[in-house]
Amino acid sequence: MNQAHAIWIKDPLAILAEGAERGIVIKDGRIVELVPKGGQPATSAAFFEAGDHVVLPGLINTHHHFYQTLTRALPAAMDRELFPWLEALYPVWAKLTPASLELGVTVAMSELLLSGCTTTTDHHYVFPAGLEEAVDIEVGVTRRLGMRALLTRGSMNRSQRDGGLPPDSVVQDEDTILADSERVVAKHHERGPDAMVQIALAPCSPFSVTTSLMLATAALAEKLDVRLHTHLAETEDENKFCEQIHNCRPLDYLEQCGWLNARTWLAHGVHFNAGEMKRLGKAGTTISHCACSNQLLASGCCPVCEMEEAGVGIGLGVDGSASNDGSNLMQEVRAAFLLQRARYGVNRISHKDALRWATKGSAACVGRPELGEIAVGKAADLALFKLDELRFSGHGDPLAALVLCGAHRADRVMVGGKWVVTDGTIPGLDVPDLIRRHSAAARTMQRG
Repeated sequence: MNQAHAIWIKDPLAILAEGAERGIVIKDGRIVELVPKGGQPATSAAFFEAGDHVVLPGLINTHHHFYQTLTRALPAAMDRELFPWLEALYPVWAKLTPASLELGVTVAMSELLLSGCTTTTDHHYVFPAGLEEAVDIEVGVTRRLGMRALLTRGSMNRSQRDGGLPPDSVVQDEDTILADSERVVAKHHERGPDAMVQIALAPCSPFSVTTSLMLATAALAEKLDVRLHTHLAETEDENKFCEQIHNCRPLDYLEQCGWLNARTWLAHGVHFNAGEMKRLGKAGTTISHCACSNQLLASGCCPVCEMEEAGVGIGLGVDGSASNDGSNLMQEVRAAFLLQRARYGVNRISHKDALRWATKGSAACVGRPELGEIAVGKAADLALFKLDELRFSGHGDPLAALVLCGAHRADRVMVGGKWVVTDGTIPGLDVPDLIRRHSAAARTMQRG
């Protein structure tokens, strides 16, 4: 689409927006009009006939580990909870190379795009020798695919010899981590509402980094004005670890390290108590709910209703492909809906809540208020789904059908006014060749 011209997404089957029954008009990467029932655009525009499509704001993934697509359904890690699961996988991840990482990232981001995801985060914290430019590799793939991304410069510096879980071969020292954090922000971080690539800083977890690194990273993030991310309150094991090592619960530790603020979003948030939720809400810290991963690792269930009542923003994350075994955000919407419906009942959780978490809620996690909503002035990031599969036959409400009937693949995806998925495919991407090369890299890594 030529950005000098407007386009009318015309007469959609359904759209997740009030007052846009006849669609929306897009110009220069922005939504410039909502066209109401019976209305016509005021802007002169070409049109895309959307009568077969349900239109959503582009979905936003707030937690992932792209490299883990190389270790899906790995027998050594199956049927384990988080800590033993990590211990089984770290030696395999230590074999990552620049070439295998690029393949893993391409698979993860392509799968996300095809599921209707327009903005993604990634948490890369494994840096074996030779993989020092991991974030640069991710930026390259992001730009090729045309997604928006908030890529985090993750880190670990507490290895097994220091009482942590990761082997020495995948951790770095504090000075190296901080210097590279500053480098990648200076090189890649874009600012403003049109930003495509942004960088955040993300020590892996309280049990894999030192207090010194947590403190220094918070200070650096404030200096550079970038966001902060880490795992927190994922398992009871983590609570016990923090109490043993730091003599406090994880959120207390986070606050002591200068992290309890609106710059921070946290992955999981399963095991906070009521008082901690209020503190999170007051601080403006948000949570990435990872329903599939929490179920697979039997970590528990994020208490989303209590969180939101305490003022905590909730987004959705697919989490690592080795603790979800997929990178499909539309499937994550359904998983989150079902998990939370089972917990809270029909009167407290609807399909619209799950869609809201994956759009407007996730936009708050990544600090991008211009995303996640179909409204005038917002970015033209859209996911369009057809309902022409057997799974949808007989549906009554098209929006509800996406969640209840299990949509999993978008027909068209737009980022900043540009189509990046058409007819269910990513233009120029040879998927069979990607699968062949990615699978070969995975087999090489998994060999004992």
